[in-house]
Amino acid sequence: MKNDNVRPDDLKWRCCQCQSDLVVGQVAVTYMNNRFTTDLPHCPVCKTVMITEAVAMGKMAEVEQILEDK
Repeated sequence: MKNDNVRPDDLKWRCCQCQSDLVVGQVAVTYMNNRFTTDLPHCPVCKTVMITEAVAMGKMAEVEQILEDK
C-alpha cells in the first residue's frame, strides 16, 4: 500500500486522546504473521492510527485476500 490510500480530508482529524493533529507517515501493519509498512494518518504523540472505512474495505481487504489465498 502506498500514500494513495490517504486523502486530504483524512488530515482534518484530531486524536481524541491527545488532541494532536494527525500526520501521515509510515505505520507497521501485521496480519497473519506478515508485516508490512504503509503510509497512514496517525497521532504523532500516542501513535494511534486512523484507518478509514475506504482503506479497510478496499486496500486492506485486497491484501487480506491475497494473504489468505497463500
